[in-house]
This record gives sequence, structure tokens and C-alpha cells, in this order.
Amino acid sequence: MESWIDAVSTLRNQRRAAVLLTLTSVRGHAPREAGAKMVISQDKTFGTVGGGNLEMAAITRARQLISEGVTGPETMELRLNDKTPATYGRQCCGGEVKLLLEPLPVPKTVAIFGLGHVGMELARILSRHPIDLYLTDSRPEAIEAASLLQPSVASIQAQVAVMGEQVLSTLPEGSHVLIMTHDHAEDFHLSDAALAHPSLGSIGLIGSKAKWTRFRKNLSDSGHSEQEISRIQCPIGIPEVTGKQPAVIAVSVAAQLLQLLGDHAMQSQSQSHNVVELRA
Repeated sequence: MESWIDAVSTLRNQRRAAVLLTLTSVRGHAPREAGAKMVISQDKTFGTVGGGNLEMAAITRARQLISEGVTGPETMELRLNDKTPATYGRQCCGGEVKLLLEPLPVPKTVAIFGLGHVGMELARILSRHPIDLYLTDSRPEAIEAASLLQPSVASIQAQVAVMGEQVLSTLPEGSHVLIMTHDHAEDFHLSDAALAHPSLGSIGLIGSKAKWTRFRKNLSDSGHSEQEISRIQCPIGIPEVTGKQPAVIAVSVAAQLLQLLGDHAMQSQSQSHNVVELRA
């Protein structure tokens, strides 16, 4: 039987959301001791906290959290006696238990195309965050330099690709794309390809207002509507951070991106009752 630790790792690698369930306290008699854990995905469970109504009630709530995209933890409190209403059969142990449900959401994905001076500085910052980080460049030496980012908090996939569009087409839904290659022609092809994928979370393009004016016209000439083109942000970064040094630009871009990722997380958090006590 796969342990709960292995299950967390497996689901993380498969980009599948889950909930870590922990039996935090027991009063009286209960099927399992405090500290028992299990992992719940939308279609599987790993481990057990005691079975019966206790476990099924927790599994049901965990799967609701997954379906709603909730990221904040919750608590549940259950009484195990024959006088308590129960949806999944009665348990007569006589005790009370508290459970902690901790959502394990699918990590956000960020893809950087171009590991030049700014791209590498940005990768250094993002490598310290729990995300899936894709690094792509057409130059082998740029990808070799990415090995300096290890060890990292992020899960990093670095690859050489002459046609970055092929990598872009394989990115998970909701990925945030940053285009900053050494070649404006390459930037344009990536921008054109990114607009063909409506499932991307955001698209950022490094460059000046003059560069973006040219790109807007060329993207329009390529058949993209103004609404489609407006999905690309250029220039990128927050205006409060000024300066043209690569490290400064990277901080500006990272701050904007992390703010965007944080806004998405806060939307999910707002759907959650951070502390919920249920009697079942």
C-alpha cells in the first residue's frame, strides 16, 4: 500500500489536486489515534483515519474542497455515537474527533522563454517559490547555465528548443508565459503562438512601447483580433520599480507575476471557511 507521503509526491508529479487529512485530536474511543493521516484525490484515497461515517464524511468534504478550488485549510469535528445523525452509517465508539483538511492544490505553472540576462535573473527569483517552472531557450549554453538554479523550491524543467512554440503548446492549462528571448523575431513567433492557446493564464512580453506598437500591427496583420492581442501585456513589470539593470527588471516582473498568482490564490481562499466545525 502506498504511504501518504508517497501519495502526495505522486499526485504532485501528476499535477492532480488533493487534500491531506489529519486526525488532530481524539477524546474517548475512536478507530484511529491522533496523528493518523490519509490523502484524498478526486477519485482515489491513500491511507485511512478509521473508516465508516467518520472517514466518508471527511472524504466527501475533501472532494468538495477540490471541486471548488479551495486552498485554505479547514477543521471538522465529529461525534462517534449512535445518537448522532450520520450519512454513511453509525459509529458507536463513543468518542469525539477533530480533523484537519489541508488542500494540496496543483502548483501554478510559469514558463520563461529566453534565458538571457533578465530571464536568468527572473528564473533565480521564481526558483525560490513552490511552482512548476519551465525554462526554454534556443541556445544550449543558456540552458546549461540554468543548472546553477539547483537546488530549488520550484520544480524546474529546462530545455533547449529551436522552436519554442512546440514547448508552448504542451504547457498545462492556466500557465503564465513570459516571452523574453534574445531575438525579436523569436519573440514575435512565440507571441503569435501564445495567442493560439486561450487556456493560458497570462502572457507577458518584454520590450518597449515602440516594440509593442510594431508587434500589435504585425499580430493584427497575422489575423488576430484586438481582443486576442490585448491578452499580451507589454511592457511588463510594475511601474513602481524603475531601472534598466537586468536584476531590477527581473524584480519588477517577478513582483507583478507574484501579485497575479496571489490574486488567484485569494479568490480560492475566499471560497473557503478557514475554520469550519461540523457535527456529523
